[in-house]
Amino acid sequence: MSSILPQNHAITSSHRVLSGISDKIGTIQRRSSQQLKTNISRQFPLFARVYCVSSSTTTKTPPLAEPLILQPQPANYEPPTPIIKSDTSTTVTSSTRSVLNDPSLQSTWAHRAWMASGCTTVLISLAKSATGAIDSQMWVGPIVAGCIGYVLSDLASGIYHWGIDNYGSAKTPVFGSQIDAFQGHHKWPWTITRREFANNLHALARAVTFTVLPIDLLCNNSVVLGFVGVFSGCIMFSQQFHSWAHGTKSKLPPLVVALQDAGILVSRSQHAAHHRPPYNNNYCIVSGAWNEYLDRSKVFELLEMIFFFKFGVRPRSWSEPNSEWTEETETQALPASN
Repeated sequence: MSSILPQNHAITSSHRVLSGISDKIGTIQRRSSQQLKTNISRQFPLFARVYCVSSSTTTKTPPLAEPLILQPQPANYEPPTPIIKSDTSTTVTSSTRSVLNDPSLQSTWAHRAWMASGCTTVLISLAKSATGAIDSQMWVGPIVAGCIGYVLSDLASGIYHWGIDNYGSAKTPVFGSQIDAFQGHHKWPWTITRREFANNLHALARAVTFTVLPIDLLCNNSVVLGFVGVFSGCIMFSQQFHSWAHGTKSKLPPLVVALQDAGILVSRSQHAAHHRPPYNNNYCIVSGAWNEYLDRSKVFELLEMIFFFKFGVRPRSWSEPNSEWTEETETQALPASN
């Protein structure tokens, strides 16, 4: 037993020595590992790559402003008219559009009142003439007088049309508005088909009221009243006949087309010649029956010579047509109605 105890003691002591040695070795290894990491980090530094994104803008130096030079324009300078291109490859001037949108083409209650007054005046003349013919049993006189009134109304419309086409201006007393309207009509002839009925006729209806109404009140002669009624009625409606002469055949009432073809109303082809250079023919706009005779006999040219040598006034037809007389046709960009 005594021999075994020393041996166990020796074995325990050796185990303790070995464990102590192993602990020291582990401590040394840990220290060596930490020191190795420290040295590596010192000898091999880690680099971080940083990306920077930046946007830069460049500005151009504005050019030096040139001095503004104002040059005086001549007295007769006219600025160019802007042109608008439509989807149908046609051009429409701004002046054309302004004409189409002009509210002056529409009828007002004043226009309608004058139309009612003019029509009433004409009907009174015709009614009194018919009544007188019935009472006297004499129909031939009033009928013949009415036919003469119809024929002479065409001549009167031509003389009046010739006068306002060639003389005066918008500032002319009494007739200024009519002169201005007819001058504009030469530039935009198709706009007459856009005018409403009372708007187109009210000026003539007013003139008929003031001139014919006194005759209706003072005269009882059936022949005279027959002439006055037909003459004044044709003059008052001459602007409507004029409007139909600018219409398209397919869009006119069949009765109107028949009357035009028969020569009772001025035809479209005949009046179209008036809107072609030199704009000095086919002035009559009721039936157009007088146009051929007046143009062939050069009646208006003779009157123009008399006016020129007597008063020194030149008619517009002697001058070259300017922009005010140059016709602007209605384009497909605008709603067609004639």
